[in-house]
Order: sequence, then structure tokens, then C-alpha cells
Amino acid sequence: MPAGRYTYYDFTLSLCPHCLRRVEAKIVFEDDKVWMRKRCPEHGLQRVMIATDVEYYKQIRNYNKASEYPNRFHTPVQWGCPFDCGLCADHEQHSCLTVLEITDRCNLSCPTCYAESSPTHGSHRTLAEVERMLDAIVASEGEPDVVQISGGEPTIHPDFWAIMDMAKARPIKHLMLNTNGLRIANDPGFAERLATYLPDFEVYLQFDSFRPSVLMSMRGQDLTRVRERALARLNAVDLSTTLVCTLQRGQNEDELGEIIRYALEEPCVRGVTFQPTQVAGRTDNFNPATDRLTPTEVRQRILDQTPLLQPNDLIPVPCNPDALTMGYLLKLDGQVFPLTRYINPAALLDTSRPNTIVYEQQEDLHRHVLDLFSTGCSVDTAQENFHQLMCCLPPVSAPSLGYGNLFRIIIMHFMDAYDFDVRSVKKSCVHIVEPNGHIIPFETMNMFYRSAVQRANLASIRAQIPSFSQSPSL
Repeated sequence: MPAGRYTYYDFTLSLCPHCLRRVEAKIVFEDDKVWMRKRCPEHGLQRVMIATDVEYYKQIRNYNKASEYPNRFHTPVQWGCPFDCGLCADHEQHSCLTVLEITDRCNLSCPTCYAESSPTHGSHRTLAEVERMLDAIVASEGEPDVVQISGGEPTIHPDFWAIMDMAKARPIKHLMLNTNGLRIANDPGFAERLATYLPDFEVYLQFDSFRPSVLMSMRGQDLTRVRERALARLNAVDLSTTLVCTLQRGQNEDELGEIIRYALEEPCVRGVTFQPTQVAGRTDNFNPATDRLTPTEVRQRILDQTPLLQPNDLIPVPCNPDALTMGYLLKLDGQVFPLTRYINPAALLDTSRPNTIVYEQQEDLHRHVLDLFSTGCSVDTAQENFHQLMCCLPPVSAPSLGYGNLFRIIIMHFMDAYDFDVRSVKKSCVHIVEPNGHIIPFETMNMFYRSAVQRANLASIRAQIPSFSQSPSL
């Protein structure tokens, strides 16, 4: 593209998607979209669309809040981001959610799988390893906000219940189970036993599409009946559940509104998380050149397909606004009320004072809103609880309302080497704990640290970079 056909907006560091070397990158506005332009000395010029909404993209960084750090860092700054994970002393965000992968194995071999799991891939973590990993999370966070037990498929681990007990015995505010739902659907009594870990426990259930063709393409099986049986069992015990939908262009991006409406009707479902496919691991039926979806595309499709919502119902999450978009709805007496539109965004970022709720809604609704976050105490307490809501999963203690009255919509974008932005990855707040106790951002874990081949490539990259070991963070 000839120079001058775009508007230069910003500068960052990115990666070449072919060799994963660090390269300089321009952020430019062109054709009413946001693009990243970068040049690798070996692989030439690359142009990647990173947003379809210029105005929303410009607003994102206005939502950045002050950094919150873990209790301790685990690795020194030696080669520069993203080659020092982690968490290194240059990282700018603690773990809002820590993923505890207890196994590499799975009872599916999904064509889309960032961990490349299958019935024959890798191994299970030992109980001693899991205990060290849990202790590392607690040492890093004190009282971790959210810990998600994952894999592979964690429910096939032979010591699954012992691991659940170990996790529940620690000071974790909210425990999650990431699952494809097969065991919940097919194992009588499994959901009932999971429900014994309530409260502060939730199922993170894979739910990609209503169409068998999409499920075959992304999961290798038509899992429609499995999802129905799993949700029936979860509803029977009222076990809080989030539906998680992996997105690919041409597959399921036209189903977002339908999935939200379905989830609102399921009593146990507390929200839906939409995750555009990260180019990592196994992506058999995915072409990065044609099938990528940007977070702003997902946001706009949700708005287009959900008449209930307006643009200020889906806003950036201040701990990592490039990667996370969130909106909350309130479920009351069979009705659904959008809630996020009543937040004062300026107050959301001001850590010196609690957030304020803008009282423009009808009298009965703002009485319920205040009740939801006040625990019957002062307005200041209500506002402080709402401030926490826009970071992590909320504790809800109100005389007439509970967690079941909240419904959240999240867009969770995990960058890969195509759209990698070093500024954003430093704010990554979804992390994976390793058996050695290192805690690594989800994004960089899947590019550099998951497999022996990736680690060998990382060592090769590091060998070409001058080390500044033990240097303090900037």
C-alpha cells in the first residue's frame, strides 16, 4: 500500500508470526479500520486488521486503570517482553484469573484446541505437582480472585475429586471448572457431586454453536445432545455455569444473539464468554488469513443481534481493556435489565473513590441495583462492590438478590503472533501456572512455553538478544 493512504496513530512492538522475532509495528487507521503494519527483516511486510471500529479502539486505552501487582514476581527481566515469562518484574497486572491445567489429555480431539489435547497427548499432573501449583498461585495472589481448573479435559484426571478438595481448601475466592461437559452429561451423579463445592464454584462449559456442522468442524463431533444433557443436570442442582463460545469467521459469528437469548433462559447460566480463536496449538479448519475475528467485530455482532443492548452496555474492562470487554445484565422477576450503561466510566478508573451508579433508571430498578451491591449497608459500600464487579467475579450478598440475578457477557481476546502488542500483553490478567511455579500469561504460554518445540525456538530467539539479566523493571 503506498505511503500516505493511511493515518499513522501509534507505535508498538509486535512479533513476526512466522519466526516469532520481535519487530516494530505501526498502528494505523485505514479504510475505517485499525491495522497493524510491521516488517520482519526475513519475512517482509505484514498487515493485520486489529479492529473494525476506529472510535471504540481510540477509547479503549482511556479505560486503563493503575496497575495491580502480584505479591511476588517469579522471573527476572533478561531478554525483554515477551521472552521473560513469568511473571517477570516488568509485568503490569496480577492474576485476575489463574488457569490450573491438571492434565494434557482429553476425551475429545477437537480440530480447534490451543493445547493440542487428545486421548493420547501428554500426561496427567501428579497430586504433588498440583499441590505445588496451587501453593504457587496462593503465594502469588494471597487470596486468588478466580482459579480455573482446566486441561485438557480436567474431569478425566484419575484424582479429579482429590484435586477439587485441594483447591477448595485454599483461600480462593471463586473456583471454576473448565469442561467440555461430556462427563457431566454422561456420568449420573457427577453434577450432584460438583454441587457440593458450592458456593463460590462455577462450571465453565464449552458451548460453540447450535449447528451440527459447526460442531463437527470445530470439535470433531456433534455435541448438541451432550450440551443439552449437561445443562439439564446443571439446572437440576442449580450449579452456576458460564457458557464459553470459541468463535471463527464463517462458522458461528451469526449465532451470538441466539446463544445469549438461550443462556438467559437457562436458570443455572450466569453468563456467556465469547473467545475469538487464538492462532495457537491445533487449528485444523482455521485459516488465519480469512477466519480471524477482531474483538470489535464480535462486540458489534453482539449489539446487532441483541436488540436489548446498546453500545454503552459493552465496555472495556480496566485491568486489560485491549483484551476484555464486559457487560452486565440484571435478571429480575422474569425480566432482563441492562446494567452496565448506568456506570459512570470516569469514576470506574478513579481508584481514589468508589464507582458511582448513574441514577437515571426507573425508581424500582435502581432500588434493586443498590440492594444488589450494598449488602444492606451504605451507598459507599455499594459503589465499592460495583467497582470490583468490573474486574473479577463479584461476591453478591443482598437481602433479596444473589449471584443468580446477575448475567454477564464477556468478550475475551487472546492475542497471538499476528496481532501481538507488547503494551497489551504486559496487562494480561489471565495466566497459566506451570508445575515449576512460574505463572505465565495465557497469550505467551501458547506461543512460547507450552511444548518442547516452542521452548527450543524460544531459546534460539533468546540467544540472539543481548541479556540484561536482573535489571529492574522500567
